[in-house]
Parts: sequence; structure tokens; C-alpha cells
Amino acid sequence: MSRRSNSPYFLLTPAMLTTVATLAICMVVLMVLAVARQSYLDIDLTFSTHNVELALTSPLILKLMVKSALISFGVTLLSLVLAYPIAYLLAFDLTRNKLLWLMLFTLPCWISYLLRVLSWKLILGYQGMINTSLMGLGIIDQPIEALLYNSTSVVIALTHAWAPFAILPIYVSLEKIDRSLIRASGDLSDTPMQTFFRVILPLSLPGVTAAFVLVFIPTFGDYVTPHLLGGPTGVMIGNFIAMQFGASNNWPLGAAVALLAMLVATLLVCIFIAGSRHAIKAIR
Repeated sequence: MSRRSNSPYFLLTPAMLTTVATLAICMVVLMVLAVARQSYLDIDLTFSTHNVELALTSPLILKLMVKSALISFGVTLLSLVLAYPIAYLLAFDLTRNKLLWLMLFTLPCWISYLLRVLSWKLILGYQGMINTSLMGLGIIDQPIEALLYNSTSVVIALTHAWAPFAILPIYVSLEKIDRSLIRASGDLSDTPMQTFFRVILPLSLPGVTAAFVLVFIPTFGDYVTPHLLGGPTGVMIGNFIAMQFGASNNWPLGAAVALLAMLVATLLVCIFIAGSRHAIKAIR
């Protein structure tokens, strides 16, 4: 057997080709649907830009797009703030049983996503754990209704669900840092804070960028969490798309909005990556 056939890239080729082909087929289907028209229960494949124009000009769609971007940015920022100290602890302070600690910190990922979302419904509900505890302590007289069925509950649940995924790329980035650079910074009379901002943070920004992409993209299009916890004020663009393919039975509009959402998410991610690269150069 040749050396080429034993290479990992060659062995991954079938899976990669299958994945790329599947994604390409889905994209082609969405593009075809986006320029079609819904004719009662059938889809008229006659070329039309009506749904594309509607997706670009509808105030409701644009409002949901902006709202989804803001919620996703908030979730991603909270996830990074929570994940970075944990990844730092794993990389620099916990010298023994790192794998065990890493497994414990990512334990929520082992549980069904739907169960994790529903658990927050029990915690934040009108008679949930938080309201019951606060009333038992005498802090409040009536349950707080604002904890559930709004954007805040969506942000909390999404952060809990995706923060563990941000730990891994940041941890890998911190683990790869040459420890001699940190020692050299200390030898040059830098304080621990100066060492962090001059050495550790710039070298870990690639991991932070990867964590941003890993969290932002799926939360931008999430529709399960807003559907279960968002209520009327916590609806995101994913819910609108799901409604078009479901109850509204308007697949062409759903396809057009889905393509627009992918384009917006891609542009926002590219802007963040470009900004992070500029920040790395500025710090260095």
C-alpha cells in the first residue's frame, strides 16, 4: 500500500466529499426555491425575484435579522467570558488530570440539547426553582414573570448550551503557547497582568476567533431555544424560517430568508476575523 493511501487526508476524502456534496445539493435546492413562487400547495418553478426582494425589504425580516445578530453576539460574548478563565485554568494551573477536568467542564455537551433547554424552562418558570427559592427566602412576595419567555431567557439558555464548545479551541490555543515566552516576559520585569496582555492574550486570539465562529454561527440560526423559551418577544430569524417551511407553507420565501441569513452570518464572522487579525497585529 502506498504512503499516499495511508495519509489522513486521503482517508478522510470519502467523508469530506460526501459532506461537501450534501451541502452543495442543499445550497442548490435553496437557490432554486428562492427564485420560485408558492402557488397554493404547489411550487411554481418559474423564475421570480419576488421572494428575494421581500427578504431584503421586509421590515419584519430585517428586524428579526438584527435581533438575531444581537442575541448571538451577546451569547458569544458571554460564552467567551465564561470559557476563557476555564480554559486558562486548564492550560496553566491544573497540571494533573487535565483530561478529567476537561471532561467535567464539557459535561453539559453529553446531555441532549432539548433536555438542557427544557431544564431552563423549569428553572426560570413562574413556579420554577429561582422563583420558589426567592419566595422561600422572603426576598420576593410574588413570582417574577420576567425570567421566562423573553430574549433574556434565550440568551441564558444558549450561553449554557454553547459555552462548553468555546472552551476547547481556547484551551488548545493556550496549551500551544511556548512557556519560555512567558518566563522571558517575567524576566523582563513584566507583571502577571502585563504578561497576559502582551504575550498570552495575543497568542490565544486564534483560539478565541475559532470559539467565536463555533458559537456565533449555530446560535444565529437557532430556533429550538427561542421557540421553547423566547415567547412572543424572543423570536429569532430561525423561527421565521421554520414557520415558512411549516405552518405558512411558503418554501420559496423561507429559502430566500435562509440564504440571506447565511450571507449575513458569513459577513459578520468575516468582519470579526478581520478585526481579530488587526487586533493581533496592533498588540504585537
